Amino acid sequence: MKNRRFFIALIVFSLVGQIAWVVENMYFNVFIYKMFNASAKDISLMVEASAIAATLTTIFIGALSDRLGKRRIFMCLGYILWGVSILAFALVRLDVISAAVGSAAGAASIAVTVVIILDCIMTFFGSSANDAAYNAWLTDMTDRTNRGRAEGINSMMPLVAILIVFGCFMGFDLDKAESWTTIYIIIGGVVLLIGVLGFFIVDEPPAREKDELGYLGTILYGFRPSVIKKNPSLYLSLAAFIVFNISIQVFMPYLIIYYEKTLGMANYVLIFAPAIIAAAALTAVYGRFIDKHGFMGSVFPSLGMLSAGYVLLWLFPGVMKVEGAAMTVPVFIGSLLMLSGFLTGMAVFGAKIRNETPEAMAGRFQGLRIIAQVLVPGVVGPAIGAAVLKNAPTVINSDGTESFLPSNAIFIAALIVAAVLIAALIIALAVSKKHEERV
Repeated sequence: MKNRRFFIALIVFSLVGQIAWVVENMYFNVFIYKMFNASAKDISLMVEASAIAATLTTIFIGALSDRLGKRRIFMCLGYILWGVSILAFALVRLDVISAAVGSAAGAASIAVTVVIILDCIMTFFGSSANDAAYNAWLTDMTDRTNRGRAEGINSMMPLVAILIVFGCFMGFDLDKAESWTTIYIIIGGVVLLIGVLGFFIVDEPPAREKDELGYLGTILYGFRPSVIKKNPSLYLSLAAFIVFNISIQVFMPYLIIYYEKTLGMANYVLIFAPAIIAAAALTAVYGRFIDKHGFMGSVFPSLGMLSAGYVLLWLFPGVMKVEGAAMTVPVFIGSLLMLSGFLTGMAVFGAKIRNETPEAMAGRFQGLRIIAQVLVPGVVGPAIGAAVLKNAPTVINSDGTESFLPSNAIFIAALIVAAVLIAALIIALAVSKKHEERV
């Protein structure tokens, strides 16, 4: 019964948390692009600010949850406040802001600033609940025998969340402010309700022995040279995870805009959805493959799929110059490979990092995980993407304003980053084999 309760809580909290993150990571960009004509620089700034907020929050709240020996209260209360913060975005409309400042002039610029600030506030609650508490809880509740399975489920949720969000958003005209208001009310309300539900379905992990480090010592624990020296495999895994996520963040903030605006695929959801379903199913199964073959045996297939997806998305339609229906199949296959590599890669690295995390110290190490997953990639990746798109073509909107069009160059840039990671892992594998032969 407890095992069933655990997996129910895992699925519910992971899925709803990822739905909220999908709206932030993939649709806040669309929101400020469509509603306030945001530039690539604005989008990059928002992603970077959110990444910094997520990292600092996870470091401090993760350490606090370790000190207090509590996970459930941070998860459940955090989700409630997370939902409230999402509801606040329903008020970010040009008519509301114009009325508040008494003038329509510059209202769009003010709106972008407000969204960035609110995004940081929302990230604080979301990272407290999900990045810090939920991920520490998941580490505490699993072990080396089942982490691949748990991570397979956990890592497929971003794609399932994308599918749900895409499906729900199809019924909305995203060029209308009223649609965004409704979306934020729905998403915020669901996240809030899951926080309340959590008090009834989430079990507190077994009690852990408290150390004498103090709160500041707990915060700084993972940054100590002695701790790094004692856990080299953990820190090397985190370094590799940084490069993996930089590759993802080069293109991800611009992906939907690329499909819809650059490729002109108004029905991109219908093409993207089957790829998401297939990739999510593969990721769920891949978890058992990770448990059986370990990190090195499972990371290269993931990176291979990711790289192949990049190549196809770069080739079509840019290099191969195909249009219309002829473009659908290669874009679908490229998206499927990219998404499969992305999600299975997240599962591989997630299981590896949890396995290398010292026992009873999951909270204090979540800050390091978020640095590797969000902070560095969230700053470096979008900056690379923005640099690649610096001279991107533009389009004139119906209201006379100008917007940029992301190009397929973001995929070749992401591929270069992934190639660096593959080369580093091949070298690490060769060095490891030589060491074993000497021993």
